[in-house]
Amino acid sequence: MSACSARVVPIALAAVLAVAVWALPGAAQARTVYRCVRDGTVSLATAPEPGSRCEPREIADDAVKLPNLWGEMGVINGSLYERQQDGKTVYSTRKLPGSVRVMGFTVETPPGEPAHTGLGKVGKPQTDKFTGQFRAAAKANGLDDAWLRAIAHAESGFDAKAVSSKGAQGVMQLMPETAKEYGVVDPFSSAESIAAGARHLKSLMRRYKGDLVLAAAAYNAGIGTVTRYGGVPPYRETQDYIAKVQALHQLYRLALGTGTPALRAAQ
Repeated sequence: MSACSARVVPIALAAVLAVAVWALPGAAQARTVYRCVRDGTVSLATAPEPGSRCEPREIADDAVKLPNLWGEMGVINGSLYERQQDGKTVYSTRKLPGSVRVMGFTVETPPGEPAHTGLGKVGKPQTDKFTGQFRAAAKANGLDDAWLRAIAHAESGFDAKAVSSKGAQGVMQLMPETAKEYGVVDPFSSAESIAAGARHLKSLMRRYKGDLVLAAAAYNAGIGTVTRYGGVPPYRETQDYIAKVQALHQLYRLALGTGTPALRAAQ
């Protein structure tokens, strides 16, 4: 590694990991860090990653407090990789084709960026909301109507126009890429959102062999996150979300006259 590269790496590491800053001599500068998401996993990079959905974030070299770009992910053990992209040397915490590992890192991410926040309170069951649409979507996908309603209740409170701080939309709070995957044209159409949400939940139920807890965890935090942790991730928001959905499921089962389900506790 050249002397020039040796100086660039810690600068990139600071930006990519958002843990510390090694400022270059001279006037303070702002650097662009890309927060990239693919298959439910987050990486940070100095250039947009091919195949990922990346958002640029500006970080000043002289920033007193650096932003948490990772989200609430507990302790992360990872590696910083170097590769050539479009004739330039770029750095990323995701191993992509042509990457060379530069160094390892451990960072403890602070709280403050939940996956889906859902609602703060459980509240009473609302069986009069989009009754026919929930019944039809549940039947078409072999789901429990009460569980589908519980997810919608926790996600949006049945608000068809709801938009989360992270961009999830509609009754079922689908992220744009998920909505597109299921052919949603209007994410604020209750019928389209409920139908797509039910299909997504059916896919999760198939993946997790009918385990409602893991399906709810993946709906909240993403399939990639559940895979990474081998089960329910250690996110307070996700664990609270699962507990909320479980409570709502039982309330809707009672309200709809279908009994009380026996669900295992989140591990």
